Amino acid sequence: MRKPTGLERLYVDFDSFFASAEQHLQPHLRGKPMGVIPVDSEHTGLIAVSREAKALGIKRGAVVRDVRREFPGFIFVNARHERYVDLHREIVRIIGDIVPIKAVCSIDEVVCALLPSEQAEGLALGQRVKDAITTRIGPTLTCSVGLGPNDLLAKIAAEANKPDGLAAIHPEDLPGPLLSLELTDIPGIARGNAARLARAGVTDMEGLLRLQPKELRRLWGSVEGERMWMGLHGYTVERPETQRRMFGHGRVLPADWRHLGGAYAAARVLLIKASRRMRRAGFSARALALWLTDKSSAGWYGEQHFSPTWDDPSLLASLSRLFLHAEREDMRRSRSVHVALYDLVPMQDVEEDLFGYTAEAQLKRRMEYLSVIADRLNTRHGQNLLHFGPWVDIPGGYAGAKIAFNRIPDAEDF
Repeated sequence: MRKPTGLERLYVDFDSFFASAEQHLQPHLRGKPMGVIPVDSEHTGLIAVSREAKALGIKRGAVVRDVRREFPGFIFVNARHERYVDLHREIVRIIGDIVPIKAVCSIDEVVCALLPSEQAEGLALGQRVKDAITTRIGPTLTCSVGLGPNDLLAKIAAEANKPDGLAAIHPEDLPGPLLSLELTDIPGIARGNAARLARAGVTDMEGLLRLQPKELRRLWGSVEGERMWMGLHGYTVERPETQRRMFGHGRVLPADWRHLGGAYAAARVLLIKASRRMRRAGFSARALALWLTDKSSAGWYGEQHFSPTWDDPSLLASLSRLFLHAEREDMRRSRSVHVALYDLVPMQDVEEDLFGYTAEAQLKRRMEYLSVIADRLNTRHGQNLLHFGPWVDIPGGYAGAKIAFNRIPDAEDF
């Protein structure tokens, strides 16, 4: 832990990225209120809205049916995650030509490390990044750039003048620029955290900054509170590298699929997608979890445990057993389905079975080999060329790999 004296970090945060990406890719959408949806359904929520939509008061998460009722001409576009990933990679190349990238934080956020010789011209570098994106991609895909002594303060600076902003928080000015912010303006402080702070008597930034590191850690219930204190006070704290814990996919089901048979068909597709990702990353799993939720977010949960496994037939057999349990426990309807492979083991660490010459072990080895062959053929010739058992196309539009906040899919995921 140390306290920088200059602007060591440059944070790039794109404005309404999915919506701006669609306006960039489809010029007829420019200047129009529009939003991006995950699937074609009246009951889903917007995952991104354009600036024009924000000006009307439409926010991310608004339900399609409600928006259509109030704004009949509103434009809805199905998400095209593979196109956003392509744009992201192009953006990363452009930024990397100007300043070294320290970390890709999400699909639309990167943080860059400035050398001591670059810190005095940090704002000029930020403008160069913005100009390069405008020149090499186009004026529709705008970004906000912030500079600060650490990642957190640079991100706060990037949020200060959105959209299309450029700002810096200098370490010598602290805590001044932070005092006018709301608690929920700080990355990592959501409404739940703000309510917890309020119960402890902390209702503004001045009160938050008066706390001691250990107090904030206690209120947070984790070391993240202490890390936030360090960041807000200008210290640099390097986070330990996170370890992969699971591979999973989920899906809200179309209305006529909200029965056990529909949930099972969808879960098979989701599990195969998750297992392909797991094999490509070099892992096997020792557990499979299944969630079936109803409209009140209640529902059914089950899990299966086994020796390290990474072939599709074995994993699909475990999924089938979980659905038999759900059926016996009278879980008839499901609004959404989620599967997750967890308790991961790197493939190279899987020990050979002492009874590896049994018929069962040899069959499993063949299934592992066939799963790898299927992956190679699907990557080369199409995602669903070869698969085990029946394959269905889930209605509602896009059902491929999806971008999560902290995960950008590989090209093979699509």
